[in-house]
Amino acid sequence: MKIVFMGTPDFAAASLKRLYESGHDVAAVFTQPDKPKNRGLRLAPSPVKELAAAHGTPVCQPQSLRDGEAERVLREIKPDVIAVVAYGRILPQAVLDIPPLGCVNIHASILPRLRGAAPVQWAVLNGDTETGVTSMYMAPELDAGDIIFVKKTPIGEEETAGELYARLAEMGGELLIETLDAIEQGTAPRIPQDHALATYAPPITKEIAPIDWTRTCREISCHVRGLNPWPVATAELFGTALKIYKVKAEPSTTGAEPGTVLSAGNDGIKVACSDGAVTVLEVQAPGKKRMPASDWLRGRRLCL
Repeated sequence: MKIVFMGTPDFAAASLKRLYESGHDVAAVFTQPDKPKNRGLRLAPSPVKELAAAHGTPVCQPQSLRDGEAERVLREIKPDVIAVVAYGRILPQAVLDIPPLGCVNIHASILPRLRGAAPVQWAVLNGDTETGVTSMYMAPELDAGDIIFVKKTPIGEEETAGELYARLAEMGGELLIETLDAIEQGTAPRIPQDHALATYAPPITKEIAPIDWTRTCREISCHVRGLNPWPVATAELFGTALKIYKVKAEPSTTGAEPGTVLSAGNDGIKVACSDGAVTVLEVQAPGKKRMPASDWLRGRRLCL
């Protein structure tokens, strides 16, 4: 079965790696154009491009799939299936119609929940206890195609979005192979989504980073974990704007105004919230490295 793979970040590279290991014929790889990276602003290839180049696979990097050129290239390749994982481009109907066995996508949620760009982060931010990966036939609408398979997994109480992202990337690779094998064997189901149950996961922005201490300690914990490793939750403590990487929720009755620093020392910085307290365990001050909150306090000679 001849496959064209479309993807860009490391999440997609995990699926492409499994695809190479599976023995399927990867005829070409589409990925986003090289982008400036770090302070030098040198153009850097995507993880998918690097992996494809290492395997000698032809790589296409169109600015758009709507200008006709990408469609012409795909028709010349004549793929049986197009497999899409975190490509970052919308596939127009003209492209969706090219492969006779369809275009399939791996999405990092249990559809129809959390359609959109940031399902991993929002699963943690929302306090979900379970998430997963879904394979589906692609449709013109965002993440709305018929479901093929779903794999579910619990979200750990202390798991960050970054840690969950890495796990789901591996699960997504496994699911892609199962899906392609089923399509090749003619056994892949088509299960329509219940669009009435759809929820959405819009892109994450830095504007949501500040911690709201009037929320519950669990909500604050989810906020911190959901924004780790990017953009990272923030809070002003002892007059310093800090990035907050790790906290511990401590439900209790403090009677203190939310946002009040209750203690600061070797155990971290305990801050009152609506239903108890949150202890800040890891921070990063401007111009400094990430460190335990206790180390930052000692460096500032602060304690309560």
